This record gives sequence, structure tokens and C-alpha cells, in this order.
Amino acid sequence: MLFPLLLVTALLTSSTPAADWRTPFERGNGNTTATYAECIDYYKRLDAAYSEVTMREVGLTDSGEPLHEVVVSLDGDADPASVRRKNRRIVFIQNGIHPGEPEGIDASMMLVRDYLQQQKLREQLQNVTLVVVPVYNVDGMLNRNSTTRVNQNGPEQYGFRGNGRHYDLNRDYIKQESRNARSFAELFQRWRPEVFVETHTSNGADYQYTMTLIATQKDKLHPALSQYLQQRLLPALYQGMEKRQWPMTPYVDFEGQTPESGLIGFLESPRYSTGYAALFNTIGFMPETHMLKAFKPRVESTYALLDEVIRFVHRDAAALAAARAEADRQLLAQTTFPLTWQLDKLAADEVQFRGYEGRTRPSEVSGLPRLYYDRKAPFTRPVKYYNTYRPVVSVAKPAAYLIPQAWETVIERLRHNGVRLQRLTADATLAVEAQYIEDFQTSPRPFEGHYVHSQVKLRPERQQQHFRRGDYVVPLDQPNVRYIVETLEPQATDSFFAWGFFDSVLQSKEHFSDYVFEDLAAEVLRRNPPLRQQLEDKKRTDSAFANDAAAQLDWVYRRSEYAEPGYRRYPVVRLTGGEKLAVE
Repeated sequence: MLFPLLLVTALLTSSTPAADWRTPFERGNGNTTATYAECIDYYKRLDAAYSEVTMREVGLTDSGEPLHEVVVSLDGDADPASVRRKNRRIVFIQNGIHPGEPEGIDASMMLVRDYLQQQKLREQLQNVTLVVVPVYNVDGMLNRNSTTRVNQNGPEQYGFRGNGRHYDLNRDYIKQESRNARSFAELFQRWRPEVFVETHTSNGADYQYTMTLIATQKDKLHPALSQYLQQRLLPALYQGMEKRQWPMTPYVDFEGQTPESGLIGFLESPRYSTGYAALFNTIGFMPETHMLKAFKPRVESTYALLDEVIRFVHRDAAALAAARAEADRQLLAQTTFPLTWQLDKLAADEVQFRGYEGRTRPSEVSGLPRLYYDRKAPFTRPVKYYNTYRPVVSVAKPAAYLIPQAWETVIERLRHNGVRLQRLTADATLAVEAQYIEDFQTSPRPFEGHYVHSQVKLRPERQQQHFRRGDYVVPLDQPNVRYIVETLEPQATDSFFAWGFFDSVLQSKEHFSDYVFEDLAAEVLRRNPPLRQQLEDKKRTDSAFANDAAAQLDWVYRRSEYAEPGYRRYPVVRLTGGEKLAVE
């Protein structure tokens, strides 16, 4: 009776269909991308089928839907602290920040499946843990359409760039006004990856490449990691992609009419993903596939690059860890921090660029000359690559910052980003370094919900200030020191001041009646001859001021004991370390 039973078992087994692990992209015509539901359901299937996969909800997005993470670890360990103790490198891939640029969404679904099912790929995860955010801008992916990426060649339908509050999330990494960004920050801080990749599609010129690459700007990355990036990681990625017949070029940004004028390295401030990651000594990449190439090769080249990144991290895990550790060690000892940067146009490398000749012809719209790229005239020639930035404004690191507890939005952001905070246990009057906002420029139009400030000029002043029990002390002897400095120093490009978090101090709350203050102002000047001399000197050198009685009266008021002390005084003060603080 054994033989018939075996035969029946064999027949039943052979008649059971194999699971279909093709993604929606693979089942389509090469020009379709997964919907949000299809993407999440696919990862849920992988999570149910493979112990190596852990899928979790890790916070909310503005859509009301959760943000998900997918962790791929050969032993099933999805705990960040445990993974680090096992000396594994962490590669973090984030997709769908701009859901109209969905290549990474589809490529990552195939990549995770293949790393589970193909033994040669599984070997790359022996010392690497892979973390994938399937869709970051859930809100935008649910807003599906076929028209908003007007310059893009497919897919047939896709999501929208803005999120549920119409924010571009790749401008929200510092201000974190979206729930998406706050959820991401907490997730990023838990993992602190060695390498972060966020997938995109380009806009702009036409050229031969399917894949272009933004890497963390070398001069803004810590020198220990910058050297590693330039000498080891980037050459390996470019060589690997060339071998796979996906040649790459640096992201195509330029000042002239066509790329031959010279490529300019992208200066990603912390509002962008790679700029944010650099604050924590994480190497960041933004692959930008070319919008005019067909969707299928854009997905395939994205898959190839993600695979190359993982393979390299596996091969070079020890050297990468050493570079990261050295950067972390030096960062804690760093005493001066650059805040703003400027391109050095005298420093240029050279890259071989594969482009198309740019020509002009009459526009059918205006009748005037218009640019077009002649795909019948490809070329390969050297072009300048300007990728050296010099610090313009730098600041000496204080021992700590002190923030009054009233500024809860700022405190909340610091907490989301893993900053260690202390609180005063008693009221205290302290000698601190205060800073007054002397001048600044403000954008004439709103940008991502704000009129952004820049070119900030400060007047420092040592003074006694009273602080209350519960006010916050931010010590700088912690790993997140660079994030702290670049958000709390007003002159930094993406500081909280630049984004308008402290705008209320830029408006005076008390003032004076001219006819009443005239007599008080005269008395102030009689009591203070040096101030009277300063006033007369200013009248001699500034004719407009000399002929403006109201301006002169205001000038005296601002320098008198009657002026409100908080006007234009930046609320965050700097501590030297000599103060005696009672903190918890």
C-alpha cells in the first residue's frame, strides 16, 4: 500500500501551482508601476513567506496611512541595536518620496524578493542588514494620475510629487512639518545606517545616460568619510554600473545652456535627504534616472545600482565601518562647524560626458529660437565638473545651548532626531552669550510654506538672563552635535531660524508715542554723551537718516533702557561651560 500513497502524494504535490512572485511591474507591459495597495500587499506576502523579512508600521503619514519599514536580515534579527552588536552594516533604501518617480518602488520589490530567493544574492547579506521604506510619500502615491509629470516618459500612471499637505518631502527633512518626516526621523535615528539611498527621477537636459547619481557633497561630508566615498565607494559604483552596461554620470546640473558648459555638484543642504543624512555621518545617494528614457530601463538601472551598493557594502564592510568610526570620533572632538558654503569656480575636475548636441530651431509656440537636443548627434567629450565647495560662515561650538521651554516646536524636533536634552531643576540667572538679529534677507515668495531667511547677521552680547525651572539644556558632547549646531545656529542654511521657527521675536511688542518719547529721548541723550555722539556721527554719514526724525527717535529708543530686551534677541543662548547648572 505504500507505493499508491507515495504516488498520490507526488501527484498532489506536482499539481500545486508554484507561488507567483512576479511584481505588478513584471506582470505588466514594462510601462506600469505598482499601486500603493499592490506594493504593501506584496511586502506583506514576503513577510508571511520568509522568516528573514520583518515588515512593521513605524509611524503615521499625513495621509492617515502608516509608514512601513521592511527589514531583511538572514537570521531574522530586525532589532537595530542587536544588528549593530553583531557588527553588521546597515543599508537603508527609501522609495516614493516623489511618487511620480516610482522606479525605486518597483525595483526594490524585485530586489528584496531576489535577495531572499537567490543564494548568490543572499550571501551579500551575511554582514549586511537591508532596511527598505517601500513608499515614503504615501499621500502622494494615493493621488494617482497620468499628467503631472509632463516631461516624463512613462509609466502610464503614477503618484503626485506633493504630499497630503502639498509639501515636497525632499525639502522637509529639517523642518519636519509633515508626519511623514517626523516618522522617518525616528526610524532613521533608530537605524543610523552607514549608507542611505533615496530613489528619484531627473528633470532637465537630454543625454545618453539612463542613470545619474547625486552622492553626498564631498566637502560637506566628514573628511574621514569623504575620503572613503571619493576613493573607494564611488569608483566601485561607477565601475560596477559600467560593467553592467548602465554607465553613470554625476547628476546633470549646469549653469550654461547645455551640459558642455560644465556640471555643477549638487549642494544638498539638510533640507534634502542626503544633506540630512550627512549630519549623522551617513553616506547618502540620490540616484536620478533620466526622465526621457523608457520606464523599463529606468527600473532596471535602479535595480542594478541598488544591487551594486549592497554588494560593495558587503565586500568592504570592515573599511566602511572603520571610516564611519573615525568620522564619529573626530566629530565629537570638532570645535568649529561650517554653516554656509559657496562653490569654488576655480576648482574643477573633468569627466567624460556622453551627451547629445544642443541646437536651436524656431519655436512653434513663440516663433523664437528654442533649444532641442539632437539624438542623431551623440558625443563623448570631457566636460568640467565643479564639485568643490568652501565654507563661507563657520561658528565655534559652545559647550551647550539653552532653550526656554516655551519653544516646544523646536524641542519636539530635537527629540524626534535623537538629541539628548537636560532640564533645569531650579530657576537660575546665568551669564550667557546672547545673539541679536542685526540683519537678514527673506525670500519674496513662500517656499514650502515659509518665507525663508538667509544672509543673517548677528550681534553677540554677553549678558545675564533669567531662566526657569524646566528650560532645556542641549549639551554638545553627543553624537548628534552637527545636527544640533546646524539647526540652532541662526546663520546656518537650514537652521530653525531660517525656516521661521523664531519669527515672533522679529516683531516688537511694545513701542512709544512720538510726542511723549521726545522728552524722554532728550533726557536719555543728556545722561549718555557717548550715545549722543554716536547719533551725531550717524547723522553726518547717513543723509536719509539725518532727515528722518522718526528714524532718529527710534534709534535712540532701541538703545535706551526703555526698549524691550527680547526684540530681535534670538531665544536660544550659548553656554561656555563655566556656568553652574542644576539639571536632570
